[in-house]
Amino acid sequence: MSYLDTIKKLEDAALHPARTVAATVEETGRKAFGCFPIYTPEEIIYAAGYVPVGMWGGKTDLKLADKYLQSFCCSIMRSNLEYGLKGTYHLLAGAIIPTFCDTLKCLCENWKIAVPDIPAVPVVYPQNRKLPGAKRYLTAEFKRIQGLLEKMQGCAVSEEALENAWRIYEAYRAAMREFVKAAAGRPDAISARSRHLLIKAGYFMDKQIYTDAIREITEGLLSKACETKSGLRAVLTGYIGEPVEILDILDENGISVASDDLAHESRQFRVAGGNEGDAVARMADRILGHDGCTFLYDEDKRRGENLVKAVREGQADAVIVFMMKFCDPEEFDYPIYKKELEAAGIPLLYLETEQQMDSFEQVRTRIQSFAEMLI
Repeated sequence: MSYLDTIKKLEDAALHPARTVAATVEETGRKAFGCFPIYTPEEIIYAAGYVPVGMWGGKTDLKLADKYLQSFCCSIMRSNLEYGLKGTYHLLAGAIIPTFCDTLKCLCENWKIAVPDIPAVPVVYPQNRKLPGAKRYLTAEFKRIQGLLEKMQGCAVSEEALENAWRIYEAYRAAMREFVKAAAGRPDAISARSRHLLIKAGYFMDKQIYTDAIREITEGLLSKACETKSGLRAVLTGYIGEPVEILDILDENGISVASDDLAHESRQFRVAGGNEGDAVARMADRILGHDGCTFLYDEDKRRGENLVKAVREGQADAVIVFMMKFCDPEEFDYPIYKKELEAAGIPLLYLETEQQMDSFEQVRTRIQSFAEMLI
């Protein structure tokens, strides 16, 4: 199988998540365990014998979820609850839910009532991550999650299993960092749409199997010479680069992805883990050392600085914001980094999105106009 065949395979996996998860469960013999956005201790879930599965919503009619979540909650969480109520997540043995925002906090409690067949496991991250006690707290919180999973599985999670899971996930994160670098230099081979789908596929597959596939793709890309810059290059930022139809419009207008600061994509793997203590302590260090993400309190607000750096290093022409409608944390950050990007002379395109969008003509016009202004 050539790397082009592997690309098609992973794109198909991303477009059919239910089928992919079912195939992963059959292939690995592991039960699936859901992971709500944004950050979850997947290594512990993996070490406990489950396959962590990303729960990032999707395009569906929202009918049942309205009983529990108001219409001004973000569409990802409403979609997740809708899928839970419809039985779409029937393969999941449980769901771990971080409580980064008010919607997630409400959903965590509502989930226990609305979807009792899929146990909810809440996880609370420290706000003041730079305090000395933050690591002690987060390590204890991860240990608590480990204890809950041990009860659910009926057996202990060994230190050896945790170390193995840690190695698998660190290898995955390193492979993803190499992939996005290789893809950035070869936009004709990896379009904005393809890049997104290849990253997304990893949420529905065993990470060890997926990492082997993404390495194969990266090696194939590296066998091709870097392409001479043609068209426009953009840094994407926001929650998630969806709906995928918007990425199609970027491709139509010759806009390639230089790099991203998306919670669904590079924020998941751009930071390597720590190297001190046991596996759980290293997991805590990775979260505590993660700066520039709106969902992890950052007193210095480094996101704008990081975006400017990404534009310079990636020789990008602009930043495109995928602003998830009703995502308060992302909306609070926007005025701050907008001001910094403007001061640096970097063009900025703001796109308000939601997963239930069914018309893209206005977005198409805005992207086309933006591209024409930059040429």
